[in-house]
Amino acid sequence: MSARPGIDPSVPPSGTGCSDCDDVGGWWVHLRRCAACGHVGCCDSSPAQHATAHWRESGHPVMTSFEPGEDWFWDFERHKGVLGQPLAPPVSRPEDQPAPGPAGRVPADWNEHVHR
Repeated sequence: MSARPGIDPSVPPSGTGCSDCDDVGGWWVHLRRCAACGHVGCCDSSPAQHATAHWRESGHPVMTSFEPGEDWFWDFERHKGVLGQPLAPPVSRPEDQPAPGPAGRVPADWNEHVHR
């Protein structure tokens, strides 16, 4: 199977959490993975919305969920779901990693800080 534009199935994820949040001691609700370069960022419900910021900065249009049991892809440029293909493992954050996460950095009132 050939790769779709914007998807590189050989690139592993950048880590198990949002690297941008990790850099500043932040936290996330859910995680998203860039299908082109593997950058893991936080979702648009998260306070910092790093996955969308990555798309704006990099121009990489396709991302996928990095949550256990989810396998959907989203194209930011077309504003719609798209068909993807299997990516290099791991395909999600570790199942023992909480969402929201990471453990120890999520405030007790986290629901007050999410984007809806």
